[in-house]
Amino acid sequence: MAEILVLAEHDGETVKKVTLELVTLARRFGEPSVVWTGPGAEAAQARLAEFGAAKIYVAADPEYDDYVVAPKAELLAELVKQASPAAVLLPSTAEGREVGGRLAVKIGSGILTDAVGIGDDLSAEQVIFGGAINVSSRVRSGTPIIAVRPNAITPEAAPADPMIEPVSIAVSDAAKQAKITERVVQQRGARPELTEASIVVSGGRGVGSADNMALIEKLADSLGAAVGASRAVTDAGWYPHQFQVGQTGKTVSPQLYVAVGISGAIQHRAGMQTSKTIMVVNKDPEAPIFELADFGVVGDLFKVVPQLVEEIEKRSA
Repeated sequence: MAEILVLAEHDGETVKKVTLELVTLARRFGEPSVVWTGPGAEAAQARLAEFGAAKIYVAADPEYDDYVVAPKAELLAELVKQASPAAVLLPSTAEGREVGGRLAVKIGSGILTDAVGIGDDLSAEQVIFGGAINVSSRVRSGTPIIAVRPNAITPEAAPADPMIEPVSIAVSDAAKQAKITERVVQQRGARPELTEASIVVSGGRGVGSADNMALIEKLADSLGAAVGASRAVTDAGWYPHQFQVGQTGKTVSPQLYVAVGISGAIQHRAGMQTSKTIMVVNKDPEAPIFELADFGVVGDLFKVVPQLVEEIEKRSA
């Protein structure tokens, strides 16, 4: 079987969920070969094995952590030359798309981004115009490079026994033009990461103020969920932009998505419409968000949410 290269996204110790999604997807087309840059591969080996990685290429040189993006593209280009994979899969994140674009230039191939699935012929399934149209695209020449949207695929375990294969290439001077000079560790609370959470509770314009976002946080905490927000909320400064769900924010696909006070503009729907179960609380029965809802409550969120929290806490006591 042909190899499928998968660029790993990780924090040096923990494998990001999107990597497990890509490995799961890669198994359909060949043998998933994970490309790991920087330290931590040995600690992640068991986790990658759990989801079917057949091989782990490890480039542990500090250069891959010390410089921005370009060394990873050079590494992938060399591995494409050596392994002749059937495809290269990357996360459709800001970094993943840039790595993919640079790789496409280096190997003379096409790149497809924001895929939500891949067909049997390695065509990318994409959702465009804010979720209004589904299209299928295919790379016409070279090795297909496909950036897959996080949370578009459900990770599925398939135990394997991958070997770690160290790789080393000489990183060019051109790839060292942008150097990372400082890293700041983001303080994280007890809530799960937004893009990896199985439950997400998001607040919208109907919340009314920054202070009222505490109500959304309380509901999220009662469910062990992550907190999200609509663009209207983040643009108004009621909640930090890194929690925005939508076309210009983060894409989520949890098991349960609770939309509170969100009207359902197409910009927001594009970032959450693939959620497995969608629950809506909105006082406007004509709100577009109800078109996506599996369960809906037409009512005042300031009355509904406290009752919901009370009932959840009662059942979990």
